[in-house]
This record gives sequence, C-alpha cells and structure tokens, in this order.
Amino acid sequence: MTRTLADWLQTIERIHPRSIDMGLDRIRVVAQALKLGPPGKAVITVGGTNGKGSTVAFIESIARAAGWKVGAYTSPHLLAYNERVRIDGADAPDDALIEAFEAIEAARGDTPLTYFEYGTLAALWRFERAGLDLAILEVGLGGRLDATNLVDADVAVITTVDLDHQDYLGDDREQIGAEKVGIARAWKPLVLGDDDPPSSVLGHAYRIGAPTWRIANDFFFKPLPPSLDAGGNAQPSRWQWREIGKRLELPVPQLAAPVQLRNAAVAIAALRSLKTRPKPLPQHAYADGIANAHVGGRLQRFERDGVEVVVDVGHNPQAARALADWLRAAPTPGRVIAVYAALSDKDVAGVVEAVAPVVDRWHLAGLADAGPRGGDVAALAARLAGTAAADGTRHADVAQALHAARAEAKAGDRVLVFGSFHTAASALESLARD
Repeated sequence: MTRTLADWLQTIERIHPRSIDMGLDRIRVVAQALKLGPPGKAVITVGGTNGKGSTVAFIESIARAAGWKVGAYTSPHLLAYNERVRIDGADAPDDALIEAFEAIEAARGDTPLTYFEYGTLAALWRFERAGLDLAILEVGLGGRLDATNLVDADVAVITTVDLDHQDYLGDDREQIGAEKVGIARAWKPLVLGDDDPPSSVLGHAYRIGAPTWRIANDFFFKPLPPSLDAGGNAQPSRWQWREIGKRLELPVPQLAAPVQLRNAAVAIAALRSLKTRPKPLPQHAYADGIANAHVGGRLQRFERDGVEVVVDVGHNPQAARALADWLRAAPTPGRVIAVYAALSDKDVAGVVEAVAPVVDRWHLAGLADAGPRGGDVAALAARLAGTAAADGTRHADVAQALHAARAEAKAGDRVLVFGSFHTAASALESLARD
C-alpha cells in the first residue's frame, strides 16, 4: 500500500529508539549505499546557537536574486515538514519527499537512522538530483556530530555561540564552541558572527588552516543615519556592509529586530568568501536579496482589532535578549502581554529574566503535545518560581493562552507569543483559524 507523507513521518519517528543520537557513522553508511554525490556546485553550512534560520534565509534570497539555483535545508519546521526542504524558494512537495524516503528505506538495510538523519539524507538526495548551484545546510544540533556534517562545506558559518542544549554540547561557551566549529574544513573559509568567538573556535580554525572571516574584524556593518530627499522627505532606512576595498549600502531587512542586521552581514560575508562561485554575484543581488528575505516565526507580526500580535521562536537566553532589544527599539503605546511556553530542557528562568523588564503581563501555557520534551503548565510554572512570570495566568495550551491574552488586550497593546518552535507553530495555527 502506498504510504502518504504523514505515514512516512510516523514511520521514521519509530525507526530509531532515540530521537537524538549524535554521530556520523550511521548516516555515512546509508549515504554510501545511496551513492550520494555533492548536493550542489557549492555548499554553505550554517551553524550556531541563534540566527541560523535567518542567516540561511538571507543567503538563499541573495543567491536567488543573482539567478542561482538554490536549495535550503532547515529545521525544525513550523507548520509542515515540507518547509525543511526548499528548492528555488518552494517547499518540497509530498511526492518528492516520499520518493526520497523510499530510496533511503531501500538503501539503509538494518541501519537505524534517527528522524533528523532520515530527513537530512532526504534533503541531500533531492538536492543532488536538482542540479543546484548552491546548497545551504542548517545544522540541527551542535556541528561536529550533526548529520549535516556529512557534507564537506565550501564555507562554514557559525552565527553565535551561547548556552543551549548543554546536555549534548557542554556547559560553557568553550565546550559548545568546540562542538560547533566541527563543521569547518581545512583551508576552507569559516565565517564568524560573534564579536568575541570562543578560543576553542579560533584555535581549531588555526589548527586546520581554515581562514576566518570575523565580524568586526574582517567585515563590518552599521545602520546609516536617516536621510532626506531634495523635498525634505524622509528616505527609507539604510545600512552599510563593508570589508577592505568593498562597501555596500543596503535596505533594512523586512525581518525585524536589530540582530537581523548582524545576520544579514554574516550572510553577505558567507557568499563573498566562496572561493569559486557557480555564477556571478552582481551588485543588485545583495540589495534585492536583503529586501526580500523572509522566514516564519521570527518576530512575525499580525494585527487583530487594533492589537499587534508578535510570534517569535526565541527559546534561549541569548535569543530572549535579542527579543528584548527589539521590544525596546520598537515600543508600543500600550502594554506588552506575553504568552510563554517552553520545552522542559530550556533555561526558562534565564529567558524570562531577559524579557521581564519589557513585559507587563504574563500568560503561561503547557506544551504537553510536544513529545518527551514537552510538559504541562504546572511544571513550567514550578520552574519559573521566583521570576516575574511565576504568577502569570496558567493555561493548558498555547491556543488557550493566546485567546485569553487577546481577550485581555486593548487597542494599542502588543501580545508577544514566544518560547519555542512548538509555541510559535501553535500560535500561527490559532491565528490562521480566525
């Protein structure tokens, strides 16, 4: 009987007894059985704690504006698994993914692949057959032992290094950096988006001869002051990217938050550091790509009856600090009402501490349907004891919390929904039902 995509996704969730089992041995065996070749003429792998998805979106958009055929593999998805595999901006159709899963199943024999390994192989299998100029791979977890590290990238990117997934990556930035820098390759460029990268990252790059492109050292970005035209009218905001001998004046991205300029700057550096480009990269592509880049769940905004609803996937303290920076930079005339739900392995107190100074009211929600890492709202509230959110109104799920927050909000207020990809997805589904 023919399996649907939903059938396949249920199947691959059950093949391996653990949802996360880091290592490249299993995926390498199956890749060899599939006789997988390079996924594109050029490959950029993007790792880091935060900003990966946005950086991938900027790279993808700029390259497509240049006329390149581009594939992007990202994770996790928000609303549909198909979002994880894009070719020329279009999500993979069900039949294309089913064909890839069938090929993997025929090749894997008794090798038990994890859900992510299965998905990574499916993306690589599709990309190889698409004749891509550029394949962009977003690291799932860490770097050194992540399934995407099966591929030798022409450029490796590490957006940021901060605390997250400590159970797998280590307890401090040095240990986490040592895992993330595993995506770098000898004599291939390594682009770093941290002003102060851990010494473990820089030391590894030096040992393998990977030339580093460091933000604030080798390339720079800054907002430009507002300007007026000849008639005294304000012009759209601009920003500048530069390296030695090259300056670009660019439109401000549609993606909100001050941190998106940094992500866009890193994306430009990644493309410019490619030693061999599949096709020319004309000047207009940078501006067009930056202006048109978009990705769901990153300060995604909606208006409902005079209330702004903002949905964000931010789920660790570094992301929460960036979120707080945006809230300060884009104040609302009314209150900020937060809807917060998080997975059980996250530093929820650190997240709340970062955002609390700019939040007026809290609604907490459970994520019982998020699998083993989910939990009910009582458990979340217990972990938030002593924080500003501890006495927030409690709800069984995100949809109920969002409904209550919107009912409470008045015109001019802002409802902020954040805490995980599961939280954002639930909010987007709830808003779509309106």
